[in-house]
Amino acid sequence: MTEAAKGWDRNQMAARAAEELEDGWYVNLGIGIPTLVANYVGDKDITLQSENGMLGMGPFPFEGDEDPDLINAGKQTITELSRTSYFDSATSFGMIRGGKIAAAILGAMEVSEEGDLANWMIPGKLVKGMGGAMDLVAGVGRVIVVMDHTNKAGESKVLKSCTLPLTGKAVVDRIITNMGVLDVVPGGLRIVQLADGITEDEIRAATQATLV
Repeated sequence: MTEAAKGWDRNQMAARAAEELEDGWYVNLGIGIPTLVANYVGDKDITLQSENGMLGMGPFPFEGDEDPDLINAGKQTITELSRTSYFDSATSFGMIRGGKIAAAILGAMEVSEEGDLANWMIPGKLVKGMGGAMDLVAGVGRVIVVMDHTNKAGESKVLKSCTLPLTGKAVVDRIITNMGVLDVVPGGLRIVQLADGITEDEIRAATQATLV
């Protein structure tokens, strides 16, 4: 198997994350790879929430069918469903802070072995802002991170401790990367599943965090 074929691509990571969702759940999808999860929900009765004021997001539109007024929190065009409802940001964050959202699937720049999450800024770089991430990690039932295992320099993003400003401490439950699935457990991270073509030695070598 060639190096390029190893592991999951963005769509496979999103499809794997969609497997985590259960019928009846209200779920928030963060920007980046998590937005792709909407395309892989399938027949499950999942209601997707966007913090800019939409409950019941549909999949991405086909080219030519886009409605420029219909966007998610990441400013991407999306579609609505027959059951979609719209509301203001105060109501949206009331849902999040009130514990009404079962799960959030978020991107990350760093995750620590204790479940700390850094995903909202890099000091010195222009960012759009923290968005709803801090509220989400504090208010939802389960936080699943979907991200590449290493950065562009090949350095692990799964760390003993985060170096970037935190979004939340000990908030992540499960990490899904291009190399596999990891759970946050006492003492470190546990390998749940290896991605296609990835060996345990390879995921251990690419992980700075403690694997138990």
